[in-house]
Amino acid sequence: MSTLSLSVPSSLTDFSARLIAWQRTHGRHDLPWQNTRDAYRIWLSEIMLQQTQVSTVIPYYERFLGRFPDVAALAAAPLDDVMALWAGLGYYSRARNLHRCAQTVVEQHGGAFPVSVEALAELPGIGRSTAAAIASFAFGARATILDGNVKRVLARVFGVEGFPGEKRVENAMWTLAESLLPSAANDDDVSAYTQGLMDLGATLCMRGKPDCARCPFAADCVANVTGRQRELPVARPKKAIPTRRTWMLVLRDGNAVMLEKRPPSGIWGGLWSLPEASGEAALAERAEGYGASGSMMPLATLTHTFTHFRLDIEPRVVDLGNLRATLASVGDDQTVWVALHELDAYGVPAPVRKLLDAMQGSLL
Repeated sequence: MSTLSLSVPSSLTDFSARLIAWQRTHGRHDLPWQNTRDAYRIWLSEIMLQQTQVSTVIPYYERFLGRFPDVAALAAAPLDDVMALWAGLGYYSRARNLHRCAQTVVEQHGGAFPVSVEALAELPGIGRSTAAAIASFAFGARATILDGNVKRVLARVFGVEGFPGEKRVENAMWTLAESLLPSAANDDDVSAYTQGLMDLGATLCMRGKPDCARCPFAADCVANVTGRQRELPVARPKKAIPTRRTWMLVLRDGNAVMLEKRPPSGIWGGLWSLPEASGEAALAERAEGYGASGSMMPLATLTHTFTHFRLDIEPRVVDLGNLRATLASVGDDQTVWVALHELDAYGVPAPVRKLLDAMQGSLL
């Protein structure tokens, strides 16, 4: 695999100083997880912000802190409680790793997050960039980050060719990012620089419509000077997005439905969802296995798009007419009957919640 070498032109040798000055004047300073050195709060925000917008994260972040004010409280909580609070935020492996990480910090580090980037990166769910962000914001470490926003900023300003997800391009970006770190050991400078990279990518150097006129690097940015904002960073090579199809069983008894615990890994791992099968006949067999022999009423197909595929959900309703007591029991804690107005207490996948919310609305 060939290597890619990136250099810093003389006009951008003051990159970190310009970015720090911009962040202190124009950056974000009032986000709920800012103005603190609390590693727990910083870690929680960084995990939630992975591939998720700030506006979406804020209410989840505040609810989590209300329920789990510190790492010990999160570690001691049942996983179901964590998943229920996470429901709707997506990328559910983050929630499972969040819980595992909290337990690891309590059990192996005495309830205190380790200080070094290397030690942080060994914790569940924390990669190199997230570890650097935590170390920078919580401990003033001189460490570089390289999330999606930062990759976009570097690709445009320095004219980086190639898809940033390609290993050789990403490696070159890591080297470039490390060379741009402020040389001073001032903790505030390091935090302002790290925050500045995030702020620039999130507020000005946006994917769709970058606000180049307000950017501190407009005069030196390769993408702006050459009019290549839409070309940089280079897009992921296009692949056809496959469509999968699944059938879901809605066993309804009045205003309650039966939910089934999903396996701990895989799609929607650990969440509560509707019983599922690969076809109409298989779903009917599942219904009969529960002792539900009524006819299955089809509902409109619901399509949900994931990162790498689309899922067509075919819901089928069996209305028990208040006869749930006659159903066969699975003999364990893998199923539960839930009133539609009490779904908030369970972690339910977003498309399933959408389906059940619509059903509740039709019963009002």
